[in-house]
Amino acid sequence: MSKKYKDTLNLPKTKFPMRGNLPNREPQMLKAWEEKNIYQQMRDNAIGRPDFILHDGPPYANGNIHIGHAVNKILKDIILKSKTLSGFNTPYIPGWDCHGLPIELKVEKKVGRPGNKVTAKEFRQACRVYAKKQVEKQRTDFKRLGVFADWDKPYLTMDYQYEADLIRSLAKIAKNGHINKGYKPVHWCMDCRSALAEAEVEYQDKDSFAIDVRFEILDEAALFAACHSVPKGHGEGRLSTVIWTTTPWTLPANRAVCFHPELEYVVVQTEGDNPERFLIAEGLMKDTLSRWNIDHYHVIAYGAGHVFENLLLKHPFYDREVPIILGDHVTLEAGTGAVHTAPAHGVDDYVVGRRYNLTVDNPVGGDGRYLETVELFAGQHVFQANEKVIEVLKTTQTLISERKLNHSYPCCWRHKTPIIFRATPQWFISMDKVGLRQQALIEIDKLQWLPDWGQARINGMIKDRPDWCISRQRTWGVPIPLFVHKQTGELHPDTQQLAELVAKKVEQEGIEAWFELDPAELLGDKAKEYEKVGDTLDVWFDSGASHACVLDARDELSRPADLYLEGSDQHRGWFQSSLLTSVAMNGYAPYKTVLTHGFTVDKDGKKMSKSIGNVLEPQKVANQLGADIIRLWVAGADYRNEMTVSDEILKRTADGYRRIRNTMRYLLSNLDSFDPAQNKVEKADLLALDRWAIDQTLKLQNEIKQAYDDYQFHLVYQKIHHFCVNEMGGFYLDIIKDRQYTTQSNSLARRSTQTALYYIAEAMVRWLAPILTFTAEEIWQQMAGERRDSVFLTTWSDDLFELDNHADQITFIDWQNIIQVREQVIKLIEERRKNSELGSALEAEVTIYLNDPFYASLAKLKDELRFVLITSAATIAPFADKTADSYATIIDDIAVEIRVSKHQKCARCWHYREDVGQHPEDPELCGRCVDNVAGDGEKREFA
Repeated sequence: MSKKYKDTLNLPKTKFPMRGNLPNREPQMLKAWEEKNIYQQMRDNAIGRPDFILHDGPPYANGNIHIGHAVNKILKDIILKSKTLSGFNTPYIPGWDCHGLPIELKVEKKVGRPGNKVTAKEFRQACRVYAKKQVEKQRTDFKRLGVFADWDKPYLTMDYQYEADLIRSLAKIAKNGHINKGYKPVHWCMDCRSALAEAEVEYQDKDSFAIDVRFEILDEAALFAACHSVPKGHGEGRLSTVIWTTTPWTLPANRAVCFHPELEYVVVQTEGDNPERFLIAEGLMKDTLSRWNIDHYHVIAYGAGHVFENLLLKHPFYDREVPIILGDHVTLEAGTGAVHTAPAHGVDDYVVGRRYNLTVDNPVGGDGRYLETVELFAGQHVFQANEKVIEVLKTTQTLISERKLNHSYPCCWRHKTPIIFRATPQWFISMDKVGLRQQALIEIDKLQWLPDWGQARINGMIKDRPDWCISRQRTWGVPIPLFVHKQTGELHPDTQQLAELVAKKVEQEGIEAWFELDPAELLGDKAKEYEKVGDTLDVWFDSGASHACVLDARDELSRPADLYLEGSDQHRGWFQSSLLTSVAMNGYAPYKTVLTHGFTVDKDGKKMSKSIGNVLEPQKVANQLGADIIRLWVAGADYRNEMTVSDEILKRTADGYRRIRNTMRYLLSNLDSFDPAQNKVEKADLLALDRWAIDQTLKLQNEIKQAYDDYQFHLVYQKIHHFCVNEMGGFYLDIIKDRQYTTQSNSLARRSTQTALYYIAEAMVRWLAPILTFTAEEIWQQMAGERRDSVFLTTWSDDLFELDNHADQITFIDWQNIIQVREQVIKLIEERRKNSELGSALEAEVTIYLNDPFYASLAKLKDELRFVLITSAATIAPFADKTADSYATIIDDIAVEIRVSKHQKCARCWHYREDVGQHPEDPELCGRCVDNVAGDGEKREFA
């Protein structure tokens, strides 16, 4: 093509580059957002709008963020940005959890344990400094992901005001009657030397000794008097009930053996040289005797569990009598049906022990060693004592069998070491004292849980959970600011007022105000009658009470929040602690909807872990591919299940990103010189295909808005990508190139398509904004017309309109028929091209034989059918008229004849037309190009 013809074309032109270069461009965008203070502009812009409150669950202020953190924060950001576009005010206050053991451990490595090289006060100050540094690091990384928030005013659980409000929250719960002190078994980490919350416990496989132990029955006559089917004699040999346990070390604390009241128990007589009698559950008899290698036996008596209640047994190695008691927790899953009961070392044991007034005998210290007063085992660590216990049992001839068993065992999630149940004096929020459990279950039923299985999960956890142990024996944490009477153990009668006085001091001085407080300052002469509690609060209380310390405390927020969103592990963590504290304080839940996302796993389905080296660091991905690629992966994954991520998956995501980016680039490049204030075409004057494109965009926008509202972000991504590939790239944008490039620059034909492209771009940039935050803003800055500082200061596009099937000559159904026929024609043309029968589609001339409704629909396009098919000539005929030999039948109602054009190629539009060469002044051009270059310009009606 000569240069003079090239200059007559409206070729695309844009400053929006094809390559995203996101790692370099995104930091520039972050800087621009900060300089313009876009987050605050969003807040100012939203004054008077309805609120949508998403409350941030605080990540722990320790270590670099990982890909799971990125998923969580990006999901929240997508939701809030989409809600902003839907016309809501969406303030977002990020938070950090700052107290507790992980920080203590880090600081211990640097400065030593409190009381050694540093004082407790110095240690707490070092913890505060460390946590602050971690917050700064994580905040920088979260901002790099394009997450909008009030980053300058986050909430930190170590802020003085927050700490003070935690004290007020605890006091309110105490006032409502939910707090009590108890000597109960709790999860105890011997490395932490502290009680653990349920959410701080994980389970790992562990080899344990599994042993069967005789408890001699002291009153043989009483036993058989309770049985039925008793023979004349009572049998012969030792008479015992037998327990099975995987924790031999707990036997020194044994205070009973528990039977199920309704299970059938049998007295089994063994046969042979050393006959013996065992009282065990009938349902486990065969398995048990097989385990003991006893082949010859017979039953001599029966009885339901309840008939043996209060029969006395001899402890296997102590001079102690223990009773048979009854409990519904006894099962036939394993063992003998007779359960060793140590109230100091198990929740079920403790509960049933209370019913029988059993002694809660805890012989184990905080370091996991037996106390010096413990006979036979003093000073030994419990796990090393297992073999010693077995030796003693052999000496007393009470051990029947021993073996190793690999089973799931509770471990500390920080140290990864086995933990024990250990009774200690602790503070608890009671689940049943004044009905907290029942009210929490009522609230659960009122809420929306997404996915819906979340409701059953948390319901089961609340239904079965024990009282919440909220006290910890730590240095770095919010104190439990209570005064307890030294004699009665009762709380001070003015606990509420005293807590408020302490809270006011903490507002000014932080938690040090409590630790340095002289009780006489508040209690006067009564101080000598009370002791100051030295424990700190469970960090799950810290974060769980954030509804009171943040939602209630910040003017821009309110309670209940519209949404809590965290990982699926938080049903036993933050979701639960937030629910319980809110119900205990106010009687209702702190949230309306709870949304859960899954964990990230590698390509092999393995959970990401630094120890196995399969971790993807979001910081590195952002620096290599760009944060928008991470955001697009998060949106494209079905986050309600496990989310698989790998380098290969991210590269495929980058390919999808490029398709979307290039579509937007095409729109922008063809809007060069378009001023919507001057050039926009009114609806009634738009060409038919442009009206169809706008109609399709509106339909898709409605679907996308619904998908955002339903938190179905993978559908948003899929729909946008499909739109770019099919409706745009595969149809509309392909067809309009001719009209856009070849018609006169200010013609109706060109301005009509530019108007449609403008509407489409205005809609798409908003669809993309919540997900491709950086790219959408880059697009926004390149778009035509006057506009606000940021796409995030707008709402969904409201310029779109539906196709008017009454007024439009070509209806929506017509376009569906046209698209179906076009797809088949293109398919055949491509086959001809592969066979080298055609060089390009424009070399083709086609005749399509059709029946209705296809014939009627395509007939409406008249001579412009060729532009829709992108062929040089196109005609239609009734299906019955097909007579040519060179056609292919696609389906019963479509047959296509394809001919290679014999005409010359127009040097400007590349169509093969019979009038090329018939214009002396422009012999290389077809008639319409001559008209477009030198005449009044061609008129286009449809496409």
